[in-house]
Parts: sequence; C-alpha cells; structure tokens
Amino acid sequence: MTTVRGARARARIEITAAIKDEARTQLAAEGAAKLSLRAVARELGMVSSALYRYFPSRDDLLTALIVDAYDAVGAAAERAAAETADRRPLERWTAVCRAVRAWAVAHPHEYALIYGSPVPGYTAPQDTIAPAARVGLVLIEIARRAHTGEGVALPPLPEALRPEAARLAADIAPDLPPALAVGLVAAWSQLFGLISFEVFGQFHRVVEDRDTFFATAARRLGQDVGLLPRG
Repeated sequence: MTTVRGARARARIEITAAIKDEARTQLAAEGAAKLSLRAVARELGMVSSALYRYFPSRDDLLTALIVDAYDAVGAAAERAAAETADRRPLERWTAVCRAVRAWAVAHPHEYALIYGSPVPGYTAPQDTIAPAARVGLVLIEIARRAHTGEGVALPPLPEALRPEAARLAADIAPDLPPALAVGLVAAWSQLFGLISFEVFGQFHRVVEDRDTFFATAARRLGQDVGLLPRG
C-alpha cells in the first residue's frame, strides 16, 4: 500500500506541475483575466471534472501561480543575499535588487501576475501574504544588520510623519528606528516601480543602458535608506 500511495503522490505532483505550466503558457498568451480551467484541461487532454480535483476553481489555480511567483522572486532575493553575506550592506542591497530585477525580466508574465494590474473578480487570500513578504524581509534584514553593525545614516523624519513612521516600524520591524522603516518602505515601492517601468515597456526609447541605469538607481535607493557607501 505504501508503494501505491507513493506512486499516487508522485502522479499528483506531476499533474499539478503540468496544470500550472499550461496555465503559465495561457498567462503569457492571454493574460490572467482570461485564464480558464476548461482551456487548461483541453490543452492537457483532460476532462474539466478531472482538473477540478486539483484546483476546484480558477481562483485556486491563480493563487497557486501567484504563490509560486512570489516564492520564485523571493528565492532569487534570498540567494543574492546569501551569496554576498561577506560584503558591505550597500553592496548586498544592490545585489539583491539586481537579482529581483533579473527574475522579473526573465519572467515578465509571472511578474505581471503579482505586480501588474489586479485580476478582475479575484481577491488574494491569506496564503499569498507570507510569500509576498520574502523580498521585503531580505531588504529589511540587510538594513537591520547595517543598523546593528557599521550603522546607518538615518534619513530626516518630518514631524508630521512621525505617527505613521512609528506605526510602520511597529508593523514591519519593531527593532528598527521609525525613520529607517519609512526609508525601507519608500525604497521597496521605488524598487518595484523601476522594475515595472522596464518590464511593462515604459523605458522604451528612454533608457538604453538599462543594466547600468538600474544598478545605479538601486544603489541610490540603498543610500536613501541610510546604507553607508564604501569609505
């Protein structure tokens, strides 16, 4: 019986992967709004009722794709952080940003699924929250190590922003100064703004040397957070 259960589990994993692969193909061709379980089943030679055993609804399939995408870009960020563990915080920050951008450029349709326009009629469940936080947590940890190590140059914090800064710090990093939390949230949003402009074609005929442009912009974001440059 154990052998039978193992074979069934492997078959389920393989079929689930095939369903998600075909769904990604449809995302690239039609966009998330037109994703159809019936179309996926048809392309795989399955009857719809069989596919529903794996994903009961379109939203369940979308959620699985969204979680996979967040996990993939989060893993790219974490690898970059681990590979640069012996470098200074600003260098690590830039390396992580570049890894996130590289993943987005290589997977534009998956990036669009998580950072593009909302899918009509779809509401992301709680399952997506932890995967979505992975990139942000990597950046926070780099700032944390800088703060407890060589120090950071805290950005000025206007008086009117102090209550919101305190709330942000309590929410995302209670051990960090509120000014640093504000800088991190601002940099996080600007990072994905830069990437979105490139992935969605806004830099067409504007920025030509995009590698150098992005690396410079990402480094400046790190400095805006308060990470100290060499020397």
